Parts: sequence; C-alpha cells; structure tokens
Amino acid sequence: MADDTLKKSLREKAMQLPLSPGVYIMHDSRGEIIYIGKAKALKNRVSQYFGSDRNHGEKVRKMVENVDHFEYIVTDSEFEALVLECSLIKQYMPKYNILLRDDKGYSYIKITNEPWPRILSALQKYDDNATYIGPYMSSFAVNQAVNSAQKIFLLPNCTRRFPQEIGKGRPCLNYFIKQCCAPCRGGITQEEYRKTVDDAVEFLKNGNAALQERFTREMEEAAEALNFEKAALLRDRIAALRKLTDTQKVVAKGDAAYDVIAHAQDHHSTCFMVFRYLDGRLSDQEYHITEDFMENEELFGEFMERFYAKRGDIPKKIYVDIEFDFEPLSRWLSSLCGHKVEILNPKRGEHVSLVQMCRENAAEQLRWGKGRTARELSNLEELSNLLKMDRPPEWIEMYDISNLSGSENVAGMIVYRDGRPFKSAYRTFKIKSFLGQDDYASMAEVLDRRFTEYENAQEEEGFGRLPDLILLDGGLGQVSAVQPVLERHGLSIPLFGVVKDGKHRTRAVTAAGGEISIRNSRGAFTLLAEMQEEVHRFAIGFHRKSRKKNTLALTLTEIEGIGEKRAQALLRHFKTLKAIRGASMEELRAVKGLSEAMCEKIYKHFRDPSQE
Repeated sequence: MADDTLKKSLREKAMQLPLSPGVYIMHDSRGEIIYIGKAKALKNRVSQYFGSDRNHGEKVRKMVENVDHFEYIVTDSEFEALVLECSLIKQYMPKYNILLRDDKGYSYIKITNEPWPRILSALQKYDDNATYIGPYMSSFAVNQAVNSAQKIFLLPNCTRRFPQEIGKGRPCLNYFIKQCCAPCRGGITQEEYRKTVDDAVEFLKNGNAALQERFTREMEEAAEALNFEKAALLRDRIAALRKLTDTQKVVAKGDAAYDVIAHAQDHHSTCFMVFRYLDGRLSDQEYHITEDFMENEELFGEFMERFYAKRGDIPKKIYVDIEFDFEPLSRWLSSLCGHKVEILNPKRGEHVSLVQMCRENAAEQLRWGKGRTARELSNLEELSNLLKMDRPPEWIEMYDISNLSGSENVAGMIVYRDGRPFKSAYRTFKIKSFLGQDDYASMAEVLDRRFTEYENAQEEEGFGRLPDLILLDGGLGQVSAVQPVLERHGLSIPLFGVVKDGKHRTRAVTAAGGEISIRNSRGAFTLLAEMQEEVHRFAIGFHRKSRKKNTLALTLTEIEGIGEKRAQALLRHFKTLKAIRGASMEELRAVKGLSEAMCEKIYKHFRDPSQE
C-alpha cells in the first residue's frame, strides 16, 4: 500500500460493496491483476483486507501493500462465483493466487538389455535397446512397483556389473538379510536369473493374482518331483506376494477410488499432501508447497480448485483434514467430471487415521531446513484446527500461578516457539497488587504487566512481540479474568484455559463459549499436556526458590540493623547462608552498602555459640 490514505480510501470503497456473492479482482499500480478471489459476501470479504492487519499473515500484508485498486463482479450464487473465479485465474494467472505448475513428467519401468538384466525406474525413454513399460503418470507408483519387484524376486539393486564382478568381493547387506539372490557370489546361474527377471516383469505387467496361481502350481509340481529347493524358493515368493497384498489391504479398505488431502502450515508456507487410493491401495502421492497468505478455508479451497482443474480423474470421494462449506466446491468438481463428488471431513473410522498419516507427511515435507520435526508441526496444525485458528501458532505463551496458602504468590510464563520450548523467553512474576490467595486477580495482574511491558518495549525480543496464542493453566474463571485485560490493551489474541481432571491430568480446553474436548485430538492433547506440565514445573520451581530466599532473609533479619533489603543484598553477594556464616571480615566489607560496624555485627552474630 502506498500510504494510509490509499488504504483508507480502499476500505471506504469496500464498505460500499453489496452483501452478495461474487468475484473480486485486485490490481497493482501498473494495472496488472495480482489476485483474484471469490466471496460469499463481497463487502465482508474485501473489507477485511483493508482493515486492521493485526491478524493478517506476512503474505497477506505483502499482497495488500501492492494493491492500488480493485474491481468486482456480482454473481447469483457462491457456486457461480467459484466457476467465474476459476475461469479468471486460468486466464490471468495472478502472482498471489495458488498456481500449481503441472511439471510431472512421465515415468517408465526399464528392463536393461544386458546378459544380467536389471529392472529400474526411469524418467525418460532412451534409444538404448532397453525394454520400457509405460508411460505412467505417477513416478511414485513406478518406484513402488520396482521396489516391490526387487524385494519379492530378490533382484539386485546395487551398482555392481555382471558377469565382470561375479566372485569378486563380499556380497552386500541385502544378501545377508535375504533380499537379494546375490549374483556376485555365483550362487545363481544366468539362465535362472533371467527366468527370475521374466517372472518379475510378468508381475509388473499383470499383477500378482495370476502369478500366485502359477507359482502355486509350479511349487506343487516341484515337490512331487522331489525338487525341494525349487519348491522352497517358490513357496517364499508366494509368501512375499501374499504379504504385499495383505499390507495393501491394511492401508485402506472400502471405496474403489478416493483421494485424501491434508495440509501443514508454518508462518511462511503451506504444504498440501495428496494421497490417491485405487482398489484399496495407495496408488500415488504428491505434494505442493505454496506461499501462505489467505485464510485457512480459502487457501484450502483454492488449492483443491487448482489441483483438480488440470485432472480428469476426479474420484467420487475426497477426504480432507479441515471443515468448511464443501457444497459449492463439490458441485463444481461434479460438473467437471460428470459424476457426484463428495468432500468429507472424517470423524471416525479408518479414514481418520489416513487423514492423520497424510497430514504428518505434509508436515514432514515442511520440516526440511526448518529444524523442526514433523511431529511438532503436526501437533501445532492439529491444535490450530481444534481451536479454529486461521494458522498454526508460532509463538505460544502459557501462564500458571503458584502459592502456599496465599503466601509467596508468584506466576510463571513459558513460551513455545514452533512447537518446542523457547526457554530464553520464559519469565517469572511476583504478585504485587494484593496479599493473600486470589488466582483470578493474580492472573489478571500478570497479563496486564506483560502487555504493559509490550507497549513499552523497544525491541521485538521477549516481551517485545505478541503471542499468537495465550493459554492459562485453569478454567473459565481465569479466562474471564484475563479477557478484560486484553480488551483494555486493545488486543485480539486467542485466549484459552487448559483444564485438568480430578487426577491432575490435562482434560479439556475452555473458552468463553464452553469447553472443547481434546480426547480425539492426540497431537493437540500431547502438546497441551506437555506445556501444562512444563509451566507447572517452572512456576512451582520459582515459588520454592522465592520461599527459600525469604526464609533465609528472615534468618538474617534477626541481626540488629539488618532489614529485608540488606538481607537480600547479602544473599545476592554470597548466594547461601552457609557462605555468609563463614565469611571473614574482609569478605563482608566487600558487600556494597555495609558499614564497618554492621560487618562486625554480622561477623560476631555467626560466631556466638548461642546461634549454632
């Protein structure tokens, strides 16, 4: 945005838009289209861009900064808006929309033309006298098929050359774990090897059902002929084929063809992972990483639009990991492929675990180069979905109060950054505004002081930045006490309490609208339970330390002329009461603020036999 005046002008124009479905088109100062979006209510959606940017991600702000003017087209329904949006995006390819490049090449299964043939995957077909099976659209499926063939038929996947290296050197690990027939040892003839490769090629072309029948027949014939070695080999191949089939059945059951789509986010990008199932088998997978700058629902919907717009094989069912209004998108997909398409967010059954597995794989792709584990990203993603947040929280602060019957009233604040403890940002507080026990008032004081520090901070470290999420160790009472503090400071930050059960274990999340169960959100539960344990440990540790210091200070105030300030100064200097007791006059004189007479009093006090 050039300046605040232009932003104000655009907001005024946006507030005059109708509350009708439609498409909005953002232009930069050169008139180029930089973003196209759809809306259920144009006024509500477009005005969000030009209001407060507090809840906008970095990419939203960057896009809005480049907007010079916008135009809009009113439609009769949200479905018509979706169809128009897709058409316009395809025509103009705006830089801030999700644009998935179809850079997937064809893949082949290659059988080399040499005395000891190899079965390999290939991305290109060469004129090298090799035999190629394909082409296939999915490199994933090709790699899976080649790996299966190599394992079932014990074919080598090393770089050794045969027959040149037969009998030279020790066999590799695959031979010892029974995953290679090891031609390098000379234990298999060339004729037997080529017959094995032919069987593997038949498996790749025709599947394993017919091959199992043939192997069973040949095994029985070999056993009748007392050729037990061959029968045992065939028995092992049949077992491997059956194991492969059983594994595939475990992966997925039910529908003949369906897709699973899940996503993982951080504050800079979003990864969408797509698993494609056919006949109960994972037949393909692919992922796309894109810059995040939209609200979560809008981002997910646009990805699905772009992903399926360039495909003709849209399944009847698509399982996704978030909830939103599926109806317009479902209608549009159905119109593309000519059959009904259902978009489902599973709550129970095997598809829940498939969605979770897909989300973890998306998180795994994001974690590279970020120093974060896939589990941490997945837990944050699940927590943001549970709490209905626009994006996973990067900076989480959690607070707990600790006291003993109202004495030594203290609080601890812990910080989790990117799903892990960030201990340099931990802070402690001593309650100052009242005496006695009042957890609600204590929590309100602590948060008020924290955000006062934010308003006065000069740097963005520690108190100088706002959290993306605030968690309180407690229930609705703590949340109700702190919410007015946030409003008084003009802050809109998600605020929740974390509730424990009768056995002091994490049970639920609470907010003004009631409790949110975390029973079925394993990742969110794990993260919240870990944070609740950490903040309790930190707060109670500070409380014990404060109580111990005050006990020691009370011991020192028994000396005439020693008040609380001098007692604390002595403890800061010597660290322990034992060190003070054994200090010499020279060491006592080194304490700032102590007179000669006071040093002498302290020295004599600890050498009085009655003080032992």
